[in-house]
Amino acid sequence: MKTILSVLSEKPIAVVDERIYGSFIEHLGRAVYGGIYEPGHPTADDMGFRRDVLDLIRKLNVPIVRYPGGNFVSGYNWEDGTGPKEQRPGKMELAWFSVETNQVGVDEFQEWARRANSQVMMAVNLGTRGPEEARQLVEYCNSETHTEYADRRRRNGFEKPFGIKLWCLGNEMDGPWQIGSKKPMEYARAACEAAKVMKWVDPSIELVACGSSSSSIPTFGEWERTVLRECYEHIDYLSLHSYYGNRNGDSAAFLLSSADMDRFIREVADICDEIKAEKKSDKVVNLSFDEWNVWFHSNEQDKEIPRWQVAPPLLEDVYNFEDAVVVGDLMITLLQHSDRVRIACLAQLVNVIAPIMTENSGRAWAQTIFYPFYYTSNFGRGTALPVHTDGGLFSAGTVTDAEKLNCVAVLSEDKKQMAVFIVNRTLEDSFELAVQEENWQVVRHVALENDDLKAVNTADQPDAVIPFEKDFSEGIRIAPHSWNMLLLEFSDGEAR
Repeated sequence: MKTILSVLSEKPIAVVDERIYGSFIEHLGRAVYGGIYEPGHPTADDMGFRRDVLDLIRKLNVPIVRYPGGNFVSGYNWEDGTGPKEQRPGKMELAWFSVETNQVGVDEFQEWARRANSQVMMAVNLGTRGPEEARQLVEYCNSETHTEYADRRRRNGFEKPFGIKLWCLGNEMDGPWQIGSKKPMEYARAACEAAKVMKWVDPSIELVACGSSSSSIPTFGEWERTVLRECYEHIDYLSLHSYYGNRNGDSAAFLLSSADMDRFIREVADICDEIKAEKKSDKVVNLSFDEWNVWFHSNEQDKEIPRWQVAPPLLEDVYNFEDAVVVGDLMITLLQHSDRVRIACLAQLVNVIAPIMTENSGRAWAQTIFYPFYYTSNFGRGTALPVHTDGGLFSAGTVTDAEKLNCVAVLSEDKKQMAVFIVNRTLEDSFELAVQEENWQVVRHVALENDDLKAVNTADQPDAVIPFEKDFSEGIRIAPHSWNMLLLEFSDGEAR
């Protein structure tokens, strides 16, 4: 018996904001030094950026990259990463107990983002600094005035403003691990005042306020309400962060990680709407899920890495096949909420819990999680549509009555192509699909399948886990624990 798949095209979710396919580079581990930047590397360009890494990043089609942190930003003086490199100070970096050379800063990163066909999502330090330093950075990056910080940019060799339009008001300020962490009202007041002066310098920017660093932190809910009550008129987005991992070896439960993301998004969206109603406002504060990924493989090994190194190999998770299925499922969930989640950042991009890995002075390769991101980013542009299947429900871990098949569709802007993303979350069930879409024809089935949940890609075997074009001439089969993309085209060539 075939499982029916129907796209509910009469109930569109939203036009997908391309920034939902964002990522993140923090001054952490080898993300910058040895990751995107290595002047002595055989592929290094004129600024020391690794071209092999840039090539992989361009394939992912990442429209924004959050920078420079992360925990790092809460102790960062942005001025240290500007001007002549020989005059930049080395610093004890307290977020990750490393030595920061400051050889890459905003001057270099904004140019790297341009070369990566991306834009910067800049975070400001609201840990050890405050509104004044934040507005100075906006002036440095965006102002055409002949004033102190805009002129400093010019002296550093950049006549034209960088034009950075998306800004984060600090990072995870509720967390006791954060440098300069704050109580809800302490952060809310600092964020409100920073937001005011930043927008006074450049009214065209958009601002993301910190939400809770996770839904399990004790102040979750109280934090969101306090921040929104103080900042509502001055901000555009509220952030969410969440990481997932198969820490106890329960793959069945791990494959249902997206159920937690779904719940988290719904709860924060409801709080935003609650405060909107309380304030009798017409404004909608949307969501920025600007840290999400699988992260757990490297936790124990990181405890053995000595402090005060330059670019130590921190958070270097080696991702396996089941991680890739989970990442693909999390991306489906983000698209299912694209009416409210307008921005999202896979954390991170290179070496540090990343889809791309490198060797110092050596090779670069794609990890397993690269592939669902690649296909969803490149084919998931347009209007998100809900998908119904009669594949049934199941339970695993603490989650009950979850869909066995999690799906979403994206209709292209010209309405002649549709991508349907499908994850089979079960370990054992397979499905024969019947796609019931009149005048639409399946033209591709790309699948990521593997009998070995723990299979990985390495520098020596970079293609051990890669998607393949699956034959659908005799039916569409969705394998257990698999990620899939069906590409459909309108059969008579007319837009629907």
